[in-house]
Amino acid sequence: MTKRRRIFDVDLPEEPVATTGPRISDPLMRRGPMATAIGENAQSLRERQTQEAAIRSENDALAHEFVRLKKLGLVTDLIPIDAVVTGKLLRDRSARLDPELADLKASIRAVGLSNPIRVEQTGPGSYELVQGWRRLMAYRELYAETADPIFAKIPAGLMARGETLESLYRRMVDENMVRKDISFAEMANLARAFADDQGSEAVDLDQAVNLLFASAAPQKRSYIRRFAALMQALEKVLEFPEAIPRALGVTLSQMMETQSGVTAEVARALQATPRPNAEAELAVLRRFVNGEAAVAALPRQPRLEGNLRRGKTTLRLPHQGGEVKCTASPGKVELRCDRDFSTIERARLEAAIEAFLNALD
Repeated sequence: MTKRRRIFDVDLPEEPVATTGPRISDPLMRRGPMATAIGENAQSLRERQTQEAAIRSENDALAHEFVRLKKLGLVTDLIPIDAVVTGKLLRDRSARLDPELADLKASIRAVGLSNPIRVEQTGPGSYELVQGWRRLMAYRELYAETADPIFAKIPAGLMARGETLESLYRRMVDENMVRKDISFAEMANLARAFADDQGSEAVDLDQAVNLLFASAAPQKRSYIRRFAALMQALEKVLEFPEAIPRALGVTLSQMMETQSGVTAEVARALQATPRPNAEAELAVLRRFVNGEAAVAALPRQPRLEGNLRRGKTTLRLPHQGGEVKCTASPGKVELRCDRDFSTIERARLEAAIEAFLNALD
């Protein structure tokens, strides 16, 4: 008899499904370590590119702002005093008369320079002075006197290149018009130099005065023209033109224009009269304006004796794009300029000194 098997249905419990961990079907769980590293590197690269773009944008904005401020002359730097040349513009400041220079030097020693000069960069490490001739001269003299490195560099406002010659002259004139001691002779000489400059737009002296002194009253421009005519006629015989008062200069200029022979008489009287100071020269000019007879011709004393009486004579002369300062005193002549005389051959230097002395004799 065959035995039957009994079959029992056994219900086995199902395995619980994990609900907290990542699913196997998640693509991220399928990537290997290399793929994960590449993804992280790409994300880092995108963030870096974003940061670099922001930095470039900021740098571009700063560069544009720097150019804008430079055009306005508001960018200031310390530049060597020897890197500044003064040959492009004729200064309206007299080379012989500068009563305020000593006060300016004392102020710079005490509190420093409050108003930087203005320069136009002409090349690598080279600058052309636009404004601040007295301030530059003060720094140079202070450095020569003290050898203090603090005076070897001067604060300067850097102007962008490309300004017209008229604009540069106008900047200088407008700054110096506020000075109380600037003379009509100095302003007249500046107008004459601008009219003669081949780079200027002025066709004659009248236009030069109108362009440079546009901010001045018409009457003042008329006085400047009168002094320009006076300086042109007597510049070779006048020693103290900056001391001529406005009324005296205008009247004398009118007399020379309307009366024949007055110019020659004034020139002869000046040449025949010793003039150790400005008052002596003004006395000669007043004689003609007051209608007095011209002074009798007197033998002019040698220049050396006049210098000995004055004790010391200081001159500043333009030369080859720069300036030469000459100081003459009893038994001594000193020349200062931006040139290394030690590099000149001995024979040439001796010949130059001999020619200089022969010219004086």
